[in-house]
Amino acid sequence: MADSVFEARPRALPAFYMRGGTSKGLFFERRHLPNDPALRDAVLLRAVGSPDPYARHIDGMGGATSSTSKVVLISRSNHPDCDVDYLFGAVSITEPLIDWSGNCGNLSAAVGPFALMHGLVDGSPRDGMAVVRIWQANISKRITAYVPVADCQVVEDGDYALDGVAFGGAEIRLDFHEPAGSAMQPLLPTGQACELLDVPGLGEVEVTCINAGNATVLVRAERLGLTGSELPAQLNQLPDLLAQCEAIRAHAAVHMGLAPSAAEASLRRPGTPKLALLAAPAAYTCSDGRSLTAQDTDLMVRMLSMGAVHHAVPGTGVIALAVAAALPGTLAHQLAGSVAASASIRLGHPSGRASAAAQLRQTDAGWVADTATLSRSARCLMRGEVLVPARLWPVEALV
Repeated sequence: MADSVFEARPRALPAFYMRGGTSKGLFFERRHLPNDPALRDAVLLRAVGSPDPYARHIDGMGGATSSTSKVVLISRSNHPDCDVDYLFGAVSITEPLIDWSGNCGNLSAAVGPFALMHGLVDGSPRDGMAVVRIWQANISKRITAYVPVADCQVVEDGDYALDGVAFGGAEIRLDFHEPAGSAMQPLLPTGQACELLDVPGLGEVEVTCINAGNATVLVRAERLGLTGSELPAQLNQLPDLLAQCEAIRAHAAVHMGLAPSAAEASLRRPGTPKLALLAAPAAYTCSDGRSLTAQDTDLMVRMLSMGAVHHAVPGTGVIALAVAAALPGTLAHQLAGSVAASASIRLGHPSGRASAAAQLRQTDAGWVADTATLSRSARCLMRGEVLVPARLWPVEALV
């Protein structure tokens, strides 16, 4: 029998469980969580079920993948040109860590619907398209979401198909304003569109370090002995490959000025920078068995997120690659070929295709990205309360 007796009644936190794009996570109004960051993170980790040495999230709401182990905090914005502030946390599955360093482009699609459902947006139309102005607090950027509404309710059902999601939904357009440059980093943090990075154990690796959407590192898939058409089920069973990818990512983080050491990048900053393995267009079979031809895509990508190959592609990864493909000299520009100068690009990922449009212009000071646009869908999967043990959140700490 246990020596200690804890309060029997758990703490109940109002929450929504929402899908945004090809991700899902727990959404909270910020006011319902502790003010102290350490206590807040402890409560959120327990709600998700991390850290879990079995990597299953059996005792929590997480889904035991990088795409389903996420938290979002929403509040009314203090910024005069925004309606809500949006803070995103990537939750480690096996470690007691929430990485708050970057945005989730997929869950960005669910922020507008959540804000409308909670009455956080003033002046929304009864029918038509609600415009939700979002302040992305992780990277200090603005996002505008265009959310369909009918009879003052968010429209979730529709025919918009998103590869990586089993069912159709209503299309939500997202405009990411000035997506290049965040976390005090310019579009090209090292000043180079393409360069050689010295990685212990691998030698010199040709990379593009770009900061658009999230900080992202681009590498040719063939540098790691891949074609670029492999699927996550295969790649995630190759620990040596994943270790090589993490070594590139971590050393690039240091090179970009995002971490003091590669060890620190792996330990404290697993969410960003992202790593993208690129290849020229080729025929391949998607995870659902569909076949795509080389003419169906402009660029092949396999992206890693939180140490594993993503089942589709992160939304911020789509933004980074759309910007990179339009930027002369980058690996994306080289591999995408003649279409790289156009305003949009089609990416071939494990679940199918994703596309985005980027508006870039060249100035005397260099290239500037004005806007990146992509479409997603979103849906509320469950609403109610998430329960966490009371001992995590003492009465005296309640807000």
